[in-house]
Amino acid sequence: MEPKAPKITDVARLAGVSTATVSRALSKPESVAESTRNTVLAAAEKTGYRVNLSARNLRRQRTGAIVILVPNIGNPFFSEILAGIETALSESDINMLVVDTRQAHMKPQLVLEYLHATRADGIIALDGSLPDAILAVASSGIGAPPIIFACEWTPGGEFSSVRANNAHGGELAIAHLAGLGHRIIGMITGPDDNVLTHARSKGAIDALTEKGLAMAPEHVFAGDFSLDAGARAAQSWLELDQRPSAVFSQSDQMAFGFISELARHGISVPGDVSVVGFDDIAIAQCFIPALTTVRQPRKKLGLTAARVLIEHIGASSNPPIETTILDVELIERDSTRAFAG
Repeated sequence: MEPKAPKITDVARLAGVSTATVSRALSKPESVAESTRNTVLAAAEKTGYRVNLSARNLRRQRTGAIVILVPNIGNPFFSEILAGIETALSESDINMLVVDTRQAHMKPQLVLEYLHATRADGIIALDGSLPDAILAVASSGIGAPPIIFACEWTPGGEFSSVRANNAHGGELAIAHLAGLGHRIIGMITGPDDNVLTHARSKGAIDALTEKGLAMAPEHVFAGDFSLDAGARAAQSWLELDQRPSAVFSQSDQMAFGFISELARHGISVPGDVSVVGFDDIAIAQCFIPALTTVRQPRKKLGLTAARVLIEHIGASSNPPIETTILDVELIERDSTRAFAG
């Protein structure tokens, strides 16, 4: 005889709360205290309780909208991803609401309000650094709409994701510079706690090792993917006794800041130092010099993430966690040249 499926009463008994509180904690998490919500989620996980998705879909009316969580809506990197999402949603007559998660007023409690079915049919998260309280509700699989991570992802692999092959991109950047004869290569990284930083750094270091090269600690410049971070890296580069003849910037934005700051000091790119970026945002081909960079298929990334989410929204049972990794390519332009010695 098959064991009986756990019921909401089992969760309530284990959590020491009423079934009404369990229902609110799972369907409207922002309506209960965080401690109660965490207790209920722990009890649900321990009992193995899961909402019957097909029955839930019959009980509720779809909102016809999904929420996009963006870490910085002013960053031009996200424009093509959002365009891809919009294209896929227009095919299914679904609207989207874009939320900037890094705005000062956007507290975790406000973001939590989107994590139940009365506000959105699904969520695409472009922010891989969401607070633990939000991830706990989203990963429970109960009382929350399906969530897909795009571009960034959570290290634990608890959610489906669509992303570029960031490690391979780091390899391509270093292989290109080494192939031009550069042997002392620097790198401007993203935030230390960001999954993109770790993936791109690993690819870069692996490529250096394969070429029999190494990167000195003082040639690694900590950044945050911004223009200002690139300018700060340039200032650090200028202060070095032994300057790298080439630099891999883990974002185009930082590459622009780096090149512009060097130009202020009379340093030529690529005359004095070669620079490779990452992303291939629109301005990269118009910048002076036109930027050699690793191209992410950003529109395809958004399109794919939206289509996966639409499939999850229509699923009659909990869909499996899946990871889609898209190819990247190196686009060679004017910011790199052969090492002159």
